[in-house]
Amino acid sequence: TLAMLVFDESEDVRSVQLYGTDPVYVGKAAEILCAEHGVAHIDLNFGCPVPKVTRKGGGGALPWRRGLLAEILESAVRAAEPYGVPVTMKTRKGIDEDHLTYLDAGRIAQETGCAAIALHGRTVAQAYSGDADWDAIGRLVEHVDIPVLGNGDIWEAADALRMVEQTGAAGVVVGRGCLGRPWLFRDLAAAFAGEQVAVLPTLGEVAAMMHRHAELLVQHMGEERGCKEFRKHVSWYLKGFRAGGELRRSLALVETLPELDRLLADLDPAEPFPVSELGAPRGRQGSPRRVVLPDGWLADQDGRSACVTEELESGSGG
Repeated sequence: TLAMLVFDESEDVRSVQLYGTDPVYVGKAAEILCAEHGVAHIDLNFGCPVPKVTRKGGGGALPWRRGLLAEILESAVRAAEPYGVPVTMKTRKGIDEDHLTYLDAGRIAQETGCAAIALHGRTVAQAYSGDADWDAIGRLVEHVDIPVLGNGDIWEAADALRMVEQTGAAGVVVGRGCLGRPWLFRDLAAAFAGEQVAVLPTLGEVAAMMHRHAELLVQHMGEERGCKEFRKHVSWYLKGFRAGGELRRSLALVETLPELDRLLADLDPAEPFPVSELGAPRGRQGSPRRVVLPDGWLADQDGRSACVTEELESGSGG
C-alpha cells in the first residue's frame, strides 16, 4: 500500500484517496499521510459498488449510515486540519432509487468541514450501467454551499463543459473516460481554459503513448509487473482501430518492453483516430444488480460508532 504513496517530483498537488469504515483508523491514516508523506489533499471514497466492499458496509453502502459517515468525515478533517490539508469525499446517489443518500451526504460533508464533494450520478445498484443522472448533480449543487464535482459519462472534453453548464458543478471527476486516452486530461485543461482542444491522435501517436505508459510502469514496478499491469490497457488504447485480432492478443500477453516495441511497429502509424468511438462508453458497463449489504444494514440510518469490518480494496472505484 505504501508503494501507492510514491510521487513524481513534478506532481505539485499530491492527492491520496482513502477507503475506510472506522472513524478511528481513518483519522489515524489521515494524520500519517499528512505528517509522514506530505500529501496535499485527501479524498474519501464512498462510491465503490464492488460487492466484496458493500457487503461489509463500505464504499457506496456506507452513506446510508448518516451518523457513521459524519464520524468518519469529522475524524479525517480533524486529523488533516493542523497540516492545512483539505479533505473531500466522493459518493453515489445512493444504494438504489429507493434508498437515496446524496443530499444528506452533501449536507454532512459541509457540516463536517469537507472542502468539496464529488457525486457520481449513478446508484450503487446501477454500478456502471445506464446513463449518469446529471440532474442529481445539479440538485446537489443547489443543496450545499461547498463545491460539487460531477462524475459520470465524461468521455470527451466537450462532455465536461456540458456537465458544468448543465449542473453548475465546480468541476468534474474523470473515471473510465481516460482509459486508453491519457490525452483526455490535456483536452480538459484546454477546454476549461477556453483554448482549442488538440486534434485527435493517429494510431502512430497512440502507439507512442502506449510505449511511454508501459515504460513508466516498468520504471515504477519492474519489467515483469509493469508489463503485466500494462496488458489490461491494450484493448482500451486500440478500441476502434483496425489492429488485427492476432496482434491484439500478442500485445495483451507482452512480457518485455522490447517485445512491446516490436509489436507496436506492426501498427499502421498513419491510421486516423476512429471518430466513431467519440462519446462511446469505455471500461466496465454491465447491468443493474442487487446490492449486497450486511444483514440489517437498511434498518439503521445512523450507525454511529458501529463496528464495521474493514476490507481493503486497493482497486476499488466509484
